[in-house]
Amino acid sequence: MKAIRLVQPGQLLEASEVPVPSVEAQDVLLAVKAAGICHSDAHYRAGRSPVHPLPLTLGHEVAGIVEEVGVEVSAFKRGNRVCVHYLATCGECGNCRAGIEQFCGSGAMIGKHRDGGYAEFLLMPARSLFHLPDEIGFGVGAIMMCSSATAPHSLRKARVKAGETVAVYGLGGLGISAVQLALALGASEVFGVDIKPAKLGLMQHFGVIPIDASRGDPVQEILRLTGGRGVDVALELIGLPLTMRQAVLSIGVQGRAALAGITQDPIEIYSYQELINKEREVIGVSDHLAQELPTLIEFVRQGKLDLSSAVTRVIGLDAVLVNQALDQLERFGDEVRTVIVP
Repeated sequence: MKAIRLVQPGQLLEASEVPVPSVEAQDVLLAVKAAGICHSDAHYRAGRSPVHPLPLTLGHEVAGIVEEVGVEVSAFKRGNRVCVHYLATCGECGNCRAGIEQFCGSGAMIGKHRDGGYAEFLLMPARSLFHLPDEIGFGVGAIMMCSSATAPHSLRKARVKAGETVAVYGLGGLGISAVQLALALGASEVFGVDIKPAKLGLMQHFGVIPIDASRGDPVQEILRLTGGRGVDVALELIGLPLTMRQAVLSIGVQGRAALAGITQDPIEIYSYQELINKEREVIGVSDHLAQELPTLIEFVRQGKLDLSSAVTRVIGLDAVLVNQALDQLERFGDEVRTVIVP
């Protein structure tokens, strides 16, 4: 089968022919119908986040059709439409039993620690799959499993309550879900912060107040619009020290800043003036939980979460086009989500 693989960090992905994976007793083999290209993939290609073993097929946002099931699998059968939770976990350890499987000691993320969805077929444990309703297209089903899935986890970790105000830094695939879900949870006002006019232009459609960070300090604009109070909750979904600092500074007294963006660089916060004296909280957000996915899928099925504008480009399983999409993510381009359709 054809696959697009990372061979060496810092180099372009390469097209390869690899064997179709063998199906074990609790596995499901699916024909990939859509694979989203995530900003994390750009980090992996650049070597900023370790990927092993190499070479490895990237891609952790995947939806498709069941091709073959293992002898012990009863929840799925050939022809089922499915979307993929991107962690292959043991299902038995204390963290898995506690429902925080992202900390499973033997867990392996597809597209980072085991072959992912930039390919014609993908092998996963059956417990990592979810049925994809007919009302949801494969492209939306794919991006829903990462960019959208981290949004409700971020909001839950930040303890967003009805009537509170929320600022979302970064209006890509994750941000589009976060602003809508914040409103669905009853936020009184949601501010969407970005530097790209195309992304900011989508915000009025969702009833979100756009903040153009290219025209000035978004913190000062949020303070102006909130009468100096700041927001109750800020989500940082970009992964830049600057925007992480801005997220913290834009929250008010006893506000919560949830940081989900990925960076290896430190952020600068003055502990007393900017944190302790206002009893602000900084909360780390690590991906999402499998138990959150059925509710998310139902939100999309019912139309409460509209991802129709999140997929802005569709490409084939072509190494040149995939690398171009990753280049654009490195430049923080206008595209919200590019999806590969093999």
